[in-house]
Amino acid sequence: MRRNQLLSCLSALVCMASCAAPEPATPPPATAAAVKPVETAAPTQAPAPAFPGKPKLGTFGVDVAGADPSTKAGKDFYTFAGGRWMKENQIPADRSRWGVFDQLREESDTNVRAILDEQVKSKSTAGDGAQKAADFYAAYLDTAAIDKKGFAPAKADLAAIAGAKSLADIVKLMGRPDLPVKTPIEMSVTLDEKNPDRYVVGVGQGGLGLPDREFYLKADKQFEEIRTKYLAHITKVLAMVGDKQAAANAKAILALETQIADRHWPIADRRERDKTYNPRTIAELQKESPQFPWKVYLDAQGYGKESQVIVAENTAVAKLAQLFPTVSLSTWKVYLTYHFLRASADVLPSQLDDEVFDFTGRTLNGQPQQRERWKRGISAVNGALGDAVGELYVARFFQPKAKTEMDRLVENLRKGYAVRIQAVDWMSPETKKLALEKLATFRPKIGYPTKWKNYAALQIVAGDAFGNKRRSQIWHHEYERAKLGKPSDRDEWFMTPQTVNAYYNSTFNEIVFPAAILQPPFFDAEADPAVNYGGIGGVIGHEMGHGFDDQGAKSDAKGVLRTWWGPADVEAFKKRTDALADQYSRFEPLPGIKVNGRLTLGENIGDVGGLTVSYQAYQLSLDGKPAPTFDGYTGDQRFFLGWAQVWRALYRDQALRNQVLTDPHSPAVYRVNGVVRNLDAWYKAFDVKADDPLYLAPEKRVRIW
Repeated sequence: MRRNQLLSCLSALVCMASCAAPEPATPPPATAAAVKPVETAAPTQAPAPAFPGKPKLGTFGVDVAGADPSTKAGKDFYTFAGGRWMKENQIPADRSRWGVFDQLREESDTNVRAILDEQVKSKSTAGDGAQKAADFYAAYLDTAAIDKKGFAPAKADLAAIAGAKSLADIVKLMGRPDLPVKTPIEMSVTLDEKNPDRYVVGVGQGGLGLPDREFYLKADKQFEEIRTKYLAHITKVLAMVGDKQAAANAKAILALETQIADRHWPIADRRERDKTYNPRTIAELQKESPQFPWKVYLDAQGYGKESQVIVAENTAVAKLAQLFPTVSLSTWKVYLTYHFLRASADVLPSQLDDEVFDFTGRTLNGQPQQRERWKRGISAVNGALGDAVGELYVARFFQPKAKTEMDRLVENLRKGYAVRIQAVDWMSPETKKLALEKLATFRPKIGYPTKWKNYAALQIVAGDAFGNKRRSQIWHHEYERAKLGKPSDRDEWFMTPQTVNAYYNSTFNEIVFPAAILQPPFFDAEADPAVNYGGIGGVIGHEMGHGFDDQGAKSDAKGVLRTWWGPADVEAFKKRTDALADQYSRFEPLPGIKVNGRLTLGENIGDVGGLTVSYQAYQLSLDGKPAPTFDGYTGDQRFFLGWAQVWRALYRDQALRNQVLTDPHSPAVYRVNGVVRNLDAWYKAFDVKADDPLYLAPEKRVRIW
């Protein structure tokens, strides 16, 4: 599948890759001892009032029974707030991690399953989006029919690859929108970051079968073992389609991918938006890298009429173009064959599907078991017909009052941000004015889109899992290609409503919160406001914060990528962000593998700044009145517990390693401990002292907003 380069403009709350859905975890027993509130003042004579609402979690919105009363907050606030939950939960066998996000995704998948099961039985109006989703889902679940067909559905594609007579033929195959293969040079339709009103073709690096370049280039034993298992895996896959030289060809594929990886930019460099904006005419591309048939590649994807593209990793792309003709035709053929089979495994025979999971699931992520077929089916149908499913999901599961309350919270966070921007002493008045203009133009999208994608042109055939996936790929490619030459659609969503996530889009200057995240523990209309400000308020602040992080701040109020900060502002900001990057680079979640503070900087700024602003908004919401105490917990304590409980998570070591090496989001523990230690209010709320491990001297705390 081609990478959608538009994702480079988006900053999501968590990794946007879909995760396996688990079996429900065993909840903590009702008799679990609750963490004791930290006393920060002498108790009052009158008993604390009971919280009047009926939240889903605990008495006021926090699952205090899942906390760890034996751990001091200043030693490990992450464990203090969720240690018992982590001890009493296990990662399901079909998951590589398990946390609050995963629990909610499980609930969302279960709800979508109920919708699709009903649709399969009802056989509603033939041809509408709902019925197409049901037919797609039913065909995907019929593994007996898929196994019976064997590799026959893939025969024509395998023959096309085998029949390539020249490198130009290889490029045509790489450009086919219906052929899911890896390509060292990727193309997709994206927004022009310096002109958000138009779409352009984006060009970037690609082509790897392992998660990132480090998996090929590191000499460490664990990566050498992965490469050895990768070779064995490729060999098995090629042998399934009769390749008598499978072992030798597997070595050729790994050698090729290693050469590709060696030319790739390091992952932290790829998030530098000013460095990845490199306009080129087609003539300039051809002049810079004449070894690659650019026109052939563009024509194959339907982009032949475009006169200009935006190149991301420009030096890497040039090197990959130079590499292309030095690789033999036979190596390109087996490379495409393997990646085609791997990408199509879920709709081809189970022996292939099982082998692909054995490597990508067990070896790379430590996941013992493949997900149940229905769970994988939900992911597949969400990818193919996500809006058709989303429309049904919203009608059944989204509460309008959640949108009303979210509108109010967003505006309160906007006010909190304005207060923080005006108060900072490191930003000039001129830049503050522009920052406030940008804040005022933030556009919130909450729950679901105002218009849904129309799948009328997508043909879904009952019982044809392979063909349905193929036709879906073509439909999505054509949907994107049709944007070229048209004004940008600012009403479009880049997540479905049933997605448990949120994002900021710098080019549209918008913050987006799908329906599925607007539920406990993030948001509960019956919960204490302090908890909601700590939960969904922190998320809102996080996404707003991306507009002012080290990359989002490079776009102005209209979403245009340009320099609008004064030089002194940039320097003062960099001093603070460098300090934050240094803090996170010291964290070592696994022996020898440390967090990359530069890679995770934007998300860490979002967390620290977002929670700071949400705390400001919470204080403003009190209107000068003291917060009530519930069950012995002060308002500030409930606020920070609200933030901490949304990040409860367990990881398998392999998955944690992959996240640290490839994901711009820090592991969950640091999204709690790494954040709160920079907020003065947390120290007071939990009586944190100078000898506590998480303590940072006031001058070491990073205060951006």
